[in-house]
Amino acid sequence: MNRMISFILNYKGFIIAGLLSVIIISFYIVGEMTAHQRTGAVQTGPLRFLSLAWQEDAVKVVHEITDQWNQLHPEQQVEVIQGSWNAVHDFLITGFETGDIPDIFHYESAIIVDFALRGYLADLSPYISNEMREDILDVNWASVTRSSGEVIGIPFLTASSIVLYNPDLFADAGVIPPTMENPWTWDDVHSAAKKLTLDRDGDGAIDQWGTALGLRNCANILMNLSISFGGSFFYNDDQGDIEVRVSEPEKKLLGTLAKMLFVDKTMAPSGVGKSGTEMIPGFLAGNYAMVVSSGAWARQQLVENAGEGFHWAVMPPIKAITQSLGVNTQTLSIPRSCTRQAVAMEFVQFLLSAENTTRLAISDWVLPSRRSSIEDPRLQDVPSGWNVVTKNTPFLSVGPWVGLPGYVEWKSRVANPIFQEFFAGRMSIEEVAERIEKESTSVLARYQVRGLKW
Repeated sequence: MNRMISFILNYKGFIIAGLLSVIIISFYIVGEMTAHQRTGAVQTGPLRFLSLAWQEDAVKVVHEITDQWNQLHPEQQVEVIQGSWNAVHDFLITGFETGDIPDIFHYESAIIVDFALRGYLADLSPYISNEMREDILDVNWASVTRSSGEVIGIPFLTASSIVLYNPDLFADAGVIPPTMENPWTWDDVHSAAKKLTLDRDGDGAIDQWGTALGLRNCANILMNLSISFGGSFFYNDDQGDIEVRVSEPEKKLLGTLAKMLFVDKTMAPSGVGKSGTEMIPGFLAGNYAMVVSSGAWARQQLVENAGEGFHWAVMPPIKAITQSLGVNTQTLSIPRSCTRQAVAMEFVQFLLSAENTTRLAISDWVLPSRRSSIEDPRLQDVPSGWNVVTKNTPFLSVGPWVGLPGYVEWKSRVANPIFQEFFAGRMSIEEVAERIEKESTSVLARYQVRGLKW
């Protein structure tokens, strides 16, 4: 009897174990099917396009062009997914890890490098038309092209900086603004800023600053400004690896800004805790005569928000050793996992035709990557500053950090915190140099050990 009971119990155990195995295998198969659907192995429906256009006109143009594509290609529809610059990085990282990634996505050259090094991005070079290849500026291609010739994104807008100024405040102080033929040096900026820094109401406190610069999380600004001083923070060592050095050019840049902020007191201290965007309301209020290294897109805010009678203009790039401007390009990329890469690239080339690129640039208030768009009469307008922005094109340059493995982490973990302390007056230039060089080594070494190469 006991043997019979034991047999039945064991038999039931086998049945239960078998059922559990079936359930587990079923979940695994369903999960694999879902993963295949996410990665595109079973890809149906419209292509998904993640757009980061955020200004109202820019969003409208993106949807208009996509609607036009959909009307012309009923069998190859595209769905626009509205993304956010503040959340896109985490969204894409999660998407690559899970396989749920849009077929086309909008981002920027300095960051998609990391995605390419991880093997996430398709090589777009076989799909690029000769017309597109020849029309896009070489400096833009340089920001997305690997040494192997792989192209990891199509550059279509160029994020460059400008200097805004208030012509009325200049006239009141007897300051003659620079021209493209006679640009200002940083010494000229110093001299003008002293005349433009005033206590207008006589209460003993400055209420009009000669210059202003958003210095919160300012690593990108300083990297790009360093190029005109003959520096870059990033240099090749004897072994051909990249190392970070704060040499005389970088110290000259930091000293120039520190002099205006701490010695002359001609740079608004409020900029230490603000971004470039947050400096615009003060400029509109007449608190700053100049805003240095503002994004070209800030002009849209001025056009929309300037009160009646408020005048503004754009001056040429300030000259240190040169007038070179570091740039970052906005890009469209296609994941390697996309099974319809050719169709996705057809849409990209449609979206970024010469005419459409011009429309996107105008609506987003940033420089287009195409030569033909830059020469378009609509981008030569004087009141909105386009005439100066487009004339800055010859000064555009790609810094040596573009394509550097670990740059994104270095910027957030090393550069931004240290620069923030420096501009808060808690650190000398020599201390900045010592800390940046030491902490950069530990961060970048991890990427060099992995053998990641651009």
